Amino acid sequence: MRKLIIYIFALCLFCSCSKRVKDVSDADNVDSDVEVSALRYEYGIAVDSFEVRRGVVGSGETLGGILGRVGADRSMISQLSRIDRDSFDVRLIRAGKEYICFYRDSLLEYFVYLPSRIESVVFHLSDSLHIEKQLKETYLRERYTEAQIESSLWNAMVGSGSPTSLAVELSEIYAWSIDFFGLQRGDKVKAIYDERYVDSVSLGVNRVYASSFLHGGKVVEAYYFSRDSVSGYFDSEGKSLRKAFLKAPLNYKRISSTFTYARKHPIFKTVRPHTGVDYAAPAGTPVVALGDGKVIEKGYKGGGGNTIKIRHNSVYTTAYLHLQGYAKGLAVGKMVSQGEVIGYVGSTGHSTGPHLDFRVWKDGEPVNPLTIESPSAEPIPDDMKPYFDSVVVRYKDRLAF
Repeated sequence: MRKLIIYIFALCLFCSCSKRVKDVSDADNVDSDVEVSALRYEYGIAVDSFEVRRGVVGSGETLGGILGRVGADRSMISQLSRIDRDSFDVRLIRAGKEYICFYRDSLLEYFVYLPSRIESVVFHLSDSLHIEKQLKETYLRERYTEAQIESSLWNAMVGSGSPTSLAVELSEIYAWSIDFFGLQRGDKVKAIYDERYVDSVSLGVNRVYASSFLHGGKVVEAYYFSRDSVSGYFDSEGKSLRKAFLKAPLNYKRISSTFTYARKHPIFKTVRPHTGVDYAAPAGTPVVALGDGKVIEKGYKGGGGNTIKIRHNSVYTTAYLHLQGYAKGLAVGKMVSQGEVIGYVGSTGHSTGPHLDFRVWKDGEPVNPLTIESPSAEPIPDDMKPYFDSVVVRYKDRLAF
């Protein structure tokens, strides 16, 4: 009987302890949930402790105006004028950008301005105005794409599910090798690149590592190589894809007149030489320098209208006629870089409509801009060739057509 009593007592004690253990465990879970909730931070702010409201900067709004509208204390707004521009330039607030307000007990304690997906500017408004810039962590993913051209490179990238920024990157890589206005249906492209992400959202292409482009039956390969002072895109033999000249000095709609020594002038109706190429394009279309060089002429040149002339080296000189206007700061004697905007398409001088009359001289003699052979930039140095070859081996098989 005594053993039975002891057993029943022990059993009751165990059940009581079990109940207490369960109660404590439940309490721990509640506390844990609260703790986890309190630790859920965004922009360094424990968001669950606040009422959160979001908004978008309206056209013409200022930071002071927005803060006043969302309920910031006037003393805080008055401190905006004392913000160091190196810390944050309040004039950089832009329409269409998002902002977030954090309220506690109806008081605005934090205002977060979002200039981009990865940037945030946090305004601490509790005591004295304090500003903190933050950057979200990003990560990279390697991607592979292949596409066939049906109409344009842009549409081909969209059709393959690749980011449109890849079309921009590829057009820059091959700017000296492929005339993108002469793409043919059936041309193909392959590319290996990495894409940058933040919060699972793509920010676009970070770097194209290798690519091959089948254009008009010819394959042009591009491999990115960077070591010491050498950096850029090269073909499989180590020759730079960067040429001395671009294929064209603008984004044009069509070629309205070609290089010839016997063209009937559209205004004077007489047959005369036209030692250039006319690119039809809307007025205001940016015109860029075909290559690095020095501006040797700038001004109104009779029938050529507003004209720019650039000497690139001892062999080549280019000219850009009928311009609507010039790029800001452009002057005779100034050095310009390849791809730099120098002017804008117009119809000045003897012209029947907006277009660019583009001309090239080689050793002082006019040559057809569409047929000039452009020399390559410096190739891979011999001492770096083994390193470059290893890059080619890494990607080449995946790029084969």
